[in-house]
Amino acid sequence: MLTGAPRGTKDILPAQSRHWQTLEDTIRRLCREYGYEEIRTPVFEHSEVFHRGVGETTDIVQKETYDFQDRGGRDLTLRPEGTAPTVRALLEHKLYAGPLPVKVYYTGPMFRFGRPQAGRLRQFHQFGIEVFGAAGPRVDAEVIAMAMDFYHRLGLKNLELLLNSIGCPACRPAHREALHQFLQPKADELCEDCKKRLDRNPLRVLDCKNERCQELSQGAPTTVGHLCDDCANHFADVKELLDAAGVAYTLDDRLVRGLDYYTKTAFEIVSTDIGAQSSIGGGGRYDHLVEALGGPAVPGIGFGLGLERVLLTMENQGLLAADGGEQRDLFIALAGEGTAPIAFGLAQTLRQRGLAVELDYLERSLKAQMKTADRFHAPYVAIIGEGELREGMITLRTMATGEQQQIPLDGATEFLYNLMAKREN
Repeated sequence: MLTGAPRGTKDILPAQSRHWQTLEDTIRRLCREYGYEEIRTPVFEHSEVFHRGVGETTDIVQKETYDFQDRGGRDLTLRPEGTAPTVRALLEHKLYAGPLPVKVYYTGPMFRFGRPQAGRLRQFHQFGIEVFGAAGPRVDAEVIAMAMDFYHRLGLKNLELLLNSIGCPACRPAHREALHQFLQPKADELCEDCKKRLDRNPLRVLDCKNERCQELSQGAPTTVGHLCDDCANHFADVKELLDAAGVAYTLDDRLVRGLDYYTKTAFEIVSTDIGAQSSIGGGGRYDHLVEALGGPAVPGIGFGLGLERVLLTMENQGLLAADGGEQRDLFIALAGEGTAPIAFGLAQTLRQRGLAVELDYLERSLKAQMKTADRFHAPYVAIIGEGELREGMITLRTMATGEQQQIPLDGATEFLYNLMAKREN
């Protein structure tokens, strides 16, 4: 007997896959309507992509990355998030040299080592978007509104959009100094991680989940209280645009996000319906990340939404339809010798024309086959028996009424295809 899936991973079985497909279909429609094109990056990168991009002081890099060496001795890391790999691709393929802005989206697995819990796995899936080459507030508002639009299309309720500005290199130093002076007298009471953060990046202390650190940082100097004129005006414009679009938000001056690369706008979407892990997505602006990874000065902004958390929220809000299985357009029942070649040929011809067709593989009784057709929610069953073959006919049963009719075997493909097309219309 094989052992189970590795801790923190999860099989997605056919019944659950249908919910994932609904999510993915919604994502593709949303991105097409907002003008985003898909990008696909490898699931592992050179480790420096994340160490330089995500930031050495983040919990992700310090505690959560899956790092390994390949047989050539190269340091590689399974991707813990999607922004840094997308920036790497932007630079490698010089996408920034083409028409701007570059607007891309991605979906796929990410990997972080942590304590598994509801909505938090070691292999999880994200839907993310990135925009490069637009520094103005309009794209900030679009990215935020797009995230909320995604949730609304899925029918999610009880969501709160948290919004903040964390400044830029011009105004960050003053806030950093004020925050350091505020926290220094309390340094001995901070957790071990925050003691290290205090000198390297005190802003990270505000993001600590330790309750005592949260208490000690209450009343700390805020980023919005230290914004330069450019950042303050940018933030005011973002709020004005969101107001104009009817996107409700809550200002949260403690919101700093968990990654070092953010500047200016930062946001997070939380739900009260998934327990302690209340965040179901977030993002922000990162105007200097491309430069940090060795590229030109290209501003960027994006979001990453955890799809497991979205599905968990949908489940808790009763938005996942009870699984009834995939419906078939037609079930072909076989009864007697010599019927299999005719049934198989008919099934293949109809499948090639786009119909979902199922047939019996287990040589069950006709009664058992009817039960199988009902399980597949097939509206029609084509019965091919020895008697039908002798007469060159097929018996077609309408499952909803039990009515049966005889149709010629010669021309059955066209008849059945037209019947299904008429029903679809």
